[in-house]
Amino acid sequence: MIEIKNLSKSYGPKLVLNNLNLRIEDQTIFGLVGINGAGKSTLLRLMSGIYQGEQGKVLYNGQDVYDNPNVKKDIFFLPDDPFYTFNTRGKDLISYYQTFYEFDEIAFKELVKVFNLQLNTPINNFSKGMKRQLFIALAVATRPKYLLLDEAFDGLDPLARLTLKRHLIALSSDYHSTIIISSHSLRELEDICDAYGIIDHQEIASSGQLEETMNNVHKYQIAFKEPVEAALFAEFDKLFIHIEGRIVQIVLRGNEKEVTKRLEKLKPLLIDKIAISFEELFIYEVENRGYLK
Repeated sequence: MIEIKNLSKSYGPKLVLNNLNLRIEDQTIFGLVGINGAGKSTLLRLMSGIYQGEQGKVLYNGQDVYDNPNVKKDIFFLPDDPFYTFNTRGKDLISYYQTFYEFDEIAFKELVKVFNLQLNTPINNFSKGMKRQLFIALAVATRPKYLLLDEAFDGLDPLARLTLKRHLIALSSDYHSTIIISSHSLRELEDICDAYGIIDHQEIASSGQLEETMNNVHKYQIAFKEPVEAALFAEFDKLFIHIEGRIVQIVLRGNEKEVTKRLEKLKPLLIDKIAISFEELFIYEVENRGYLK
């Protein structure tokens, strides 16, 4: 289990994370989301032990990750811009990673074949998507206990995204890996993640089991006989509300049956339930916390 306790990190005078707390269970595929500059990459670097916070700790099964080789040996962190030298070729990286991990060369070559990568070609000649594919193949082939991916789907075409998702699911189910994915592609995360965390205003704004959270958030379009005011919904747990005369669009938290029953007591002409995506939930959460105000 990963526990992040009261973690703060600054770059000079700029506070990036402030007293952040988060818990990630083992064998979970965890989606880490937030707007640009929210601190996702910084948090992943703290979780991998590259950075140390000004206060707080990142614990793996009770052990602090920073300056702890015994913990770091179980972690593979793939940043958005992995380092390689100018003439490095794909095949050069195999021997490098075999030094530090129990490298599954068969799995690596399978992915390389799917991605159609040339291992004898210098990586510097690869496109952004090809570089991402190569390092993802390396990451998956190491079969780490903890895999941290920064912008995992960036630069991948639809087939490559599907291939990656399949391998991450297999990594979690077959090898019991814990996977933390930072991504702008929330629809991709919704497909595979068990749990999530939203970073906003230097802290975790919302987190939990994804399916449970999505089952507790409901979007409605409601029509009334006469124009209504927002005060009519004052007692509801609202994430979003927009009113145009007689028509109300609203996103509410709570048990669906109970929420619907309470709405029916307002005597609307029509209640229409609308499907909501994880991407919409993220937008409503961030806007509700005043990011755009």
